[in-house]
Amino acid sequence: MTTSASTSTTATGTSTSASTVPAVAAADDGSPVRRRQRRRGLAPGKPWPASRLVGPLLLIALWAAASAAGQLDTGAIPAPWTVLRTGVNLWTDGTLTTDVLTSLERAAYGFAIGLAAGVTLALASGLTRSGEALIDGTVQLNRAIPTLGLIPLFILWLGIGETFKIAIIAIVVYIPIYLNTHAALSGIDHRFVELAEVQGLSKVQFIRQIVIPGALPGFFVGLRLGVTGSWLGLVVLEQINATSGLGYLMFQAQNYGQSDVILVGLLIYGVFGLLSDTAVRLIERRVLSWRRTLSS
Repeated sequence: MTTSASTSTTATGTSTSASTVPAVAAADDGSPVRRRQRRRGLAPGKPWPASRLVGPLLLIALWAAASAAGQLDTGAIPAPWTVLRTGVNLWTDGTLTTDVLTSLERAAYGFAIGLAAGVTLALASGLTRSGEALIDGTVQLNRAIPTLGLIPLFILWLGIGETFKIAIIAIVVYIPIYLNTHAALSGIDHRFVELAEVQGLSKVQFIRQIVIPGALPGFFVGLRLGVTGSWLGLVVLEQINATSGLGYLMFQAQNYGQSDVILVGLLIYGVFGLLSDTAVRLIERRVLSWRRTLSS
């Protein structure tokens, strides 16, 4: 009995030491353990502060350097300081202030209507089969038609005043919001639906606890595209029978060959687009703080 017990103890001790030695050897000479310790993470790392300003500032620096070196035709592309001086003069005499406020008002009205229409149609289409049958095909058809190509028809329907401009902006906005929100709704895992049925959730509880959290990531993608689309549509629409607005200012500058004024308008559009996109990103980060993504 004693002999067998000592034998089993010896065997156990031998097997333990045998299983320990390879791990120590691997840690000493090579590398499986150390490779895992030295391996860098695959994530991009911590975000840089104000990183999205690096590209635009670099572009402006290259523009200024090329202008100072005389590599650019000042008649076609004025220097940055010339554009800045023109912008200050336009702001001082009140012309730019009026045009900026008018453009903001048009963009805000069109964006609000497009946002409401996009979310409503996406929910109706994504949550019911009858809504999908009635809505989704129509929206896809609308998406295939160039929105700016609808301008002549909308002028005949709504007149050449402000109404048709706001309607076109609303169409430009609602399409990406609908598409991305509907895609997010359709991509919700069916197991969550089954879990909600097992838990006995009502329709309202199902929408609040399952549908909305599942659709928010896609909604914010569409929202960012919609915000940018409102500015893109505005620059074209404000050149059609307009008496104020940034697009009108640029159209008048084209007639008089004022490239510096055109660049002022383009830079303001770019700044508005960057600021609105940044605002949507901040809201998205706050609302979706529960997500762990590469960007966070």
